[in-house]
Amino acid sequence: MSDAAEVRQFWQDLGLPGLIDIHTHFMPERVLAKVWAYFDEVGPLTGRTWPIAYREEEQQRIDRLREFGVQAFTSMLYPHKPGMAAWLNSWAADFAARTPDCLHTATFFPEDGAEKYVGAALEQGARVFKAHLQVGAYDPADPLLDGVWGRLADSGVPVVTHCGSGPAPGKHTGPGPIGAVLARHPRLRLVVAHMGMPEYEEFLDLVERYPAARLDTTMAFTGFSEEIAPFPEDELPRLAALRDRILLGTDFPNIPYPYIEALRGLAGLGLGEEWLRAVCYGNAAELFTLDQR
Repeated sequence: MSDAAEVRQFWQDLGLPGLIDIHTHFMPERVLAKVWAYFDEVGPLTGRTWPIAYREEEQQRIDRLREFGVQAFTSMLYPHKPGMAAWLNSWAADFAARTPDCLHTATFFPEDGAEKYVGAALEQGARVFKAHLQVGAYDPADPLLDGVWGRLADSGVPVVTHCGSGPAPGKHTGPGPIGAVLARHPRLRLVVAHMGMPEYEEFLDLVERYPAARLDTTMAFTGFSEEIAPFPEDELPRLAALRDRILLGTDFPNIPYPYIEALRGLAGLGLGEEWLRAVCYGNAAELFTLDQR
C-alpha cells in the first residue's frame, strides 16, 4: 500500500473527512533551500542524520498533502534576523491567496515595527502565526514583542511556537521564557509545537495552567523522536485529559520518515478513537472554524 493510501485509510477508519495539519512548512524557495541545507548538516550538529522525506517542488508538496487527504494545512515560516518577517508575511499572504486549503500564516521578530506589520497581517486575514525561539534566538518576553503578543491575544489568532529545547536547546527555549509571556497575556492562544519536546512534563504543566494554550504533536511519539526524547508513559493520562487541546502537526515536508509514521505514533499511544478524531481533525476544525462534518 502506498504512503498516501495508508494515510487515507487511517482517517477513513476513524470516520473523518480528512486531516487538519497545523504544522507544515511552505516558504520562499531560497529560504526553504537554506532550511534543507541545515537539515543536511544536522548529523554533525546533533549527531543524527536527517534526510528530508519530501524534498520536492512546491506544487508537488501541495499535491501530496491533498493526496493524503489533508483538508487544511499551514505555511509555517519564520525569520532568523531583523528585517525579514514583513517580507515573509507578504510571501505567505500570496501563497494563501493561491492555495485556498492553506491557513493564511504569518510571523514576527522582536524589532521596531513588529506590532505594525503583525496588525497588517491580521487585517489581511492571517489565521495563524509562527514563532521559532530556537532559530530566532530571541527572548519571547522582549519588550519589542509585548504589543505583538497583546494584539494576538486580543484577536484570538493562534501562534504556533517552537519553545521547547529539542532538537538542541537555545538560550530562550524551555518553559520559563514563554511562560513569562503567558503570565502577562493569559488569553493568548499559544500552541506549543512538538509537545514541548523534550520538556514534556513542564509544558503539560503550562498548558494545564492556561486554558487558552494548546499543544501540537509535531514529530512527537514517532520512532525517530522516541529514540532521543521518549514521551514518559506516566504522563499519558494527562494527554487523555487534554484531548480537546492537542492538535495534529507533522513538520511536513521536513521529516526524516514517511508521513504515516506521525499517525502511527498517535495511534500507538492507545488513547482511543475519540481522542484520535479530536486531535487529527476536530480540535483544529473548531479552533479555525472549519467544516466539522
